Parts: sequence; C-alpha cells; structure tokens
Amino acid sequence: MAYQYINPEYLDSVSAGDTEIVRELVDMFRSQIEETQNEMRTLLDKKDYNSLGLLAHKAKSSVLIMGMADLGSLLKTFEIQAREGIEPHKYESYIDQFSRETSEAVKELEDLVSKRLIRE
Repeated sequence: MAYQYINPEYLDSVSAGDTEIVRELVDMFRSQIEETQNEMRTLLDKKDYNSLGLLAHKAKSSVLIMGMADLGSLLKTFEIQAREGIEPHKYESYIDQFSRETSEAVKELEDLVSKRLIRE
C-alpha cells in the first residue's frame, strides 16, 4: 500500500522504529480523532469559535506526530482563523477535510502496523 496521508519515516523517527510504540500511537490517534471530529462539529454548531481554534491546535499536534504535515498546516490556519472568528464560512470544509484525511490515515496506520507485526 502506498501511503498518501501518513509518513512512515517520520513515525519511525518519533518511535525509534519500535513497532509496539507505533501501535500504541496508532491506538491513541484513532481514539482521539473520533472524539475530536465529533467535538469539532459540536463547537461549530454552537459557534464557539475560540474553543474550536483551541481544539484545532490540539488536533494539529496529533496529526503532525503521524507525519501529516499538509493537514497540520491546514489546522494551523484553521486554529488562527477560528480563534479570531475570521472567515467562519470555511470552518465546515476544514472539519470535513480533517475528518476525511484522518479517517484515511487510520486505515494506512493500521496497514503499516499489521505489515510490521507480520515481519516480526
């Protein structure tokens, strides 16, 4: 599988190539992402843009650990705009992109871990 969303080399540098650490990171990422996706939509519905910006900041850290630099950049933009209440008409598309890309990343991460466990 060619990885479009994650960067296995970056993940290896973070985990020192330890498959068990990668597996733990993937498990944490999977649970955080689902919660974050739901919370983003709730905050958007409430128009709580400052909290949405803070959540985008937190999400940015999670995706960067998985080597998702492009999504990290988008979340940085989202964070700044939301905290300042600038261009709220774009927030839903940011959340949609975050949800789509992190869901695909989870599939890639699961594939990566399963392939490494088979090799061990």
